[in-house]
Amino acid sequence: MKQLLILSGKGGTGKTTLVSAFIKLANAKMYADCDVDAPNLHLIMNQASAPKQSDYYGMPKAEIDQDVCNQCDLCRQNCRFEAIEGMVKYTVDPYACEGCGVCAAVCPVGAVSLKPAKAGDLMLYVNDSVFSTAELKMGSGTSGKLVTEVKKQMKSALIDTGLAIIDGSPGIGCPVIASLSGVDMVLIVAEPSISGISDMERIIKTAEKFHTRTAVCINKYDTNIENTKKIESFCRQSYLPCVGRIPYDSEVIKAINKGQSVVDVDTAAAYAIKKVFDKAITILFNESLVL
Repeated sequence: MKQLLILSGKGGTGKTTLVSAFIKLANAKMYADCDVDAPNLHLIMNQASAPKQSDYYGMPKAEIDQDVCNQCDLCRQNCRFEAIEGMVKYTVDPYACEGCGVCAAVCPVGAVSLKPAKAGDLMLYVNDSVFSTAELKMGSGTSGKLVTEVKKQMKSALIDTGLAIIDGSPGIGCPVIASLSGVDMVLIVAEPSISGISDMERIIKTAEKFHTRTAVCINKYDTNIENTKKIESFCRQSYLPCVGRIPYDSEVIKAINKGQSVVDVDTAAAYAIKKVFDKAITILFNESLVL
């Protein structure tokens, strides 16, 4: 099974819009949303059935047994995250606690322990296709591990398919690193703005560390033709395939607001996306292709 990951260096480039279009065009039977901080692919894919939901546990959190605590104050004094509050009755702020265990180590009476803490929800939709996604709880810092679980969950539903499409998160942080691991190709969605070019270059450098095949497409290219040419020039100099330009199209917004994929409507952007899709899939499945 080939895994195609779609990324962007920054939010708002149209990455998830492109993912939903690719899923429709490929009639993909397996896909995932690895943007666990703000998942929204499910809003477009209109899943007919309720998901199988399971709890995800990240780093443990400290708990203080008030009946055992002797108010020595060592836990509060040694917490570098200032997660422990109080002077007579000590409490732990779960959003500040990092589960490092220092408080438990310094407690002379064993009043502090580390307990499993729910960090998010895993959701798996299984009907005629498999869709894996998750949502991280506010304040949880294990996004990369949760992304890994999303991918494992997707592959655990043993469906015979040749292609899986993965919607990654923007940026170059832990969830992106976890998304990149093990995929066959990454398609980067860039936008022709100053920040868009800078963030595109950063995500390309990140992908290079994984020796993953990489291609670029330009969304809303006609909003700045000069910067579009800069992106294409960068791709040529870096020996990266630029698989197409997608125009800004107000019909895309209307389709998304109706819960539709772009390719469900007859529009200029949909036509361009189909061409981008064909080129990207050709690169993905032709390993001998010289880029």
